[in-house]
Amino acid sequence: MSTKFLLKALPAALLAMGIGGAHAEYNTPSSAQAQPSRLSHADRKFIEEAAKGGMAEVELGQFAQQHASNDEVKQFAARMVKDHSKANEELRQLAQEKGVTMPAGPSHMDNHEMTKLSKLTGADFDREYMNNMVKDHEKDVKEFQKQSEKAKDADVKSFAAKTLPTLQEHLQMAQDADQAVGGKKATRTSMR
Repeated sequence: MSTKFLLKALPAALLAMGIGGAHAEYNTPSSAQAQPSRLSHADRKFIEEAAKGGMAEVELGQFAQQHASNDEVKQFAARMVKDHSKANEELRQLAQEKGVTMPAGPSHMDNHEMTKLSKLTGADFDREYMNNMVKDHEKDVKEFQKQSEKAKDADVKSFAAKTLPTLQEHLQMAQDADQAVGGKKATRTSMR
């Protein structure tokens, strides 16, 4: 082979190897996992907000189990800890797969609610906790319903749809417990 031919063929061969090497590297399992999915802003925000809310449900539930005076409220709180811990783990895995950084903890508003609850005792605590749980679950049901229909990412949509029935059940339980303790939400509902 002539030197002239090699000099012409070398750049083409190197280019072909570079493309081939990049293609092979891109398709390896480890690099595919390192490449985060491109989520829409709304889907990413949903994951982040759902994570904060789920963490708050667990913390508030643990606190309520220790401080509630009504047995129905304590049972509700235990259910929140159990169900939201499970959902939080599923959401953490989804966030990891999608390249979303999980928040460090509940939102500022949820921390404010915890502070407010920590100053109450007995029936006052029960009413405030249940009022908060009704409002929170009304908001959550609407948001998960919306995401189960409109999320752009199929996995985010699936998570929202799978979690929605549990949240709807929580809302009904919260309304029942709120009524049992004579909470604000129960009073407004019964006045309609």
